[in-house]
Amino acid sequence: GSIILIGATTENPSFEINSALLSRCKVFVFKPLETEDLVILLKRAITDERGFGNTKVNIDDEFLKIVAEFANGDARMALSTLEMVILNGDTDKNGEITVTKETLEQCISKKSLLYDKNGEEHYNIISALHKSMRNSDPDAAVYWLSRMLEAGEDPLYVARRVVRFASEDIGLADPHALELAVAAYQACHFIGMPECSVNLSQAVIYMAMAPKSNACDVAYMKARKDALETISEPVPLIIRNAPTKLMKELDYGKGYKYAHDYEEKMTSMQCLPDSLANREYYEPTEQGLEIKYKSK
Repeated sequence: GSIILIGATTENPSFEINSALLSRCKVFVFKPLETEDLVILLKRAITDERGFGNTKVNIDDEFLKIVAEFANGDARMALSTLEMVILNGDTDKNGEITVTKETLEQCISKKSLLYDKNGEEHYNIISALHKSMRNSDPDAAVYWLSRMLEAGEDPLYVARRVVRFASEDIGLADPHALELAVAAYQACHFIGMPECSVNLSQAVIYMAMAPKSNACDVAYMKARKDALETISEPVPLIIRNAPTKLMKELDYGKGYKYAHDYEEKMTSMQCLPDSLANREYYEPTEQGLEIKYKSK
């Protein structure tokens, strides 16, 4: 009654396999091959009779290394590329094939990027972009941006992540960041790829260079925790609206202080429920415009 299931996938099992099944499986991770391993494989393919062993092939070791690097750890791609460059090589009257630099360049004119819009690498690279911007590294940010766009990622997906970043990691330290991020999203929507790549490049470089603050994100998460875990107290009467006579008779809005009537445009009126009185969620940092708000 025992069943042994053996499967293989090029995707991360965490995304592709039902969690109940995955918890009962032993996962073995096969790493991409190293360049040196692929060079050995390619040399074997040239000399083995199952490959080009019956044909005289002249190809420099330097060219084999280039093919191996182009394959990006994928043996199947390395062999397919080798086959392409050999079949397109120069053949003399004796049937001997010589692979030239020009042939090699024609066959691998564009590198196949390691990126799957639905797989693990999708999440790895968007994470790399986000963390590069957070670390104020514009060079890394624009590199990871190009990796995604050149591999065919939807520019609107990237733009949405940049909009999120503008508030999560910059916030009130530079409120203009959110405006620029939304503008970049609109630009991507209007003109599409490849032209909108420069709009996204401008946005991610700006985000990387802007002062950083996660105060808005932290404030919301603190407030969310209280909203979920504390009792749902009613809104204090003093800040309730009183559009009807009955509501006024019930003291809705009684004692309300209109902030604009005060010199500081602020009052000591309590706006939080009694159980959360004096609770502080927003704590400004020392970055950008938040210095101004902190002084208040």
